[in-house]
Amino acid sequence: MRHFVVGFVLVAASLSVLAEDILAQGGITDKPLTSAWQILKKSAFAARELNYEGQFSYVNGDNARKVEVKHMNYGGHEVARNIVLDKSRREVYSQGDDIVIFQPTNKNVMIKKRRGKNLFPAMLPTDLSVIKGNYNAFLVGTEYVAEREAAIIELVPKDAYRYRYKIWADTQLGLILKMTLLDSDANILEQIHFDKLSMLNSKNLNWFQPKIEMDKEYVTEQFNLMKRVDNDLIVTNLPVGYQQIDHIQRTKNGNTVDQLVFSDGIGSVSIFIEPMTKGKRLKKGHMPMGSTNMCAEVIEGRQVIVVGEVPAVTVQSIAKAVSFKR
Repeated sequence: MRHFVVGFVLVAASLSVLAEDILAQGGITDKPLTSAWQILKKSAFAARELNYEGQFSYVNGDNARKVEVKHMNYGGHEVARNIVLDKSRREVYSQGDDIVIFQPTNKNVMIKKRRGKNLFPAMLPTDLSVIKGNYNAFLVGTEYVAEREAAIIELVPKDAYRYRYKIWADTQLGLILKMTLLDSDANILEQIHFDKLSMLNSKNLNWFQPKIEMDKEYVTEQFNLMKRVDNDLIVTNLPVGYQQIDHIQRTKNGNTVDQLVFSDGIGSVSIFIEPMTKGKRLKKGHMPMGSTNMCAEVIEGRQVIVVGEVPAVTVQSIAKAVSFKR
């Protein structure tokens, strides 16, 4: 455990401490932006290029929490730390697409490794072409969030396979200050927004390391994470606009679990596939969980679960698109 923690800290320390201006083409600009798509493009780059810290609130149904966030970009290397401000005190560290989660329990601290993107406020990809194909964007006004003026943009889906988004983007910095997820009847399903926000001028990375609890054992989650090389899985007739962006394989407790990730540029869906094992209860049917929908099927002797923050029709349609080579 100590080797893992020390190694993690050394990775952080190895980053360049000399900040560079990363004014990439199409990135952050001081020029006035008039179109919704221009503002969203600036937002996508701002979340990755700016140094900032603050606190945001997340609400999804009965699930509500506050999170402390700190983000820095040193010479093109992104690092961020999120601390959940509840009894769990879960800490999430990200470096590029690599995520490490420190989850304290009564007896130990579980260390989990993940790959991921789109942590708030970096909710948008820098290439908006896929989103443009699936949504229309409208600039609908301005409002103050966390004492900062924000332009309000609505992303309206072109079909029923995705939710509607409302985005508040800082008029000066471009950073997303607030985002809501709405269903077809404009009911709010999920909301996330900054309560306070400030820019960082410091160049040190002392904060980019977990708080070590000397009285607890640190345990790494036991599974291997790897790219899958070959498979007999076939996914056809996906809802328009969804593209596969990842396919990974986990080996846990002797069982192999495949995960395929699909996205329409902002929303995402995962397909989890594992072989049926003796004595394990199989799942079948649809279950809504706030803004998330899940559809479970048994196909060709495998448990297939499709889950994502998308409408029910989307996960059901994707579940029907799964088959296996005989």
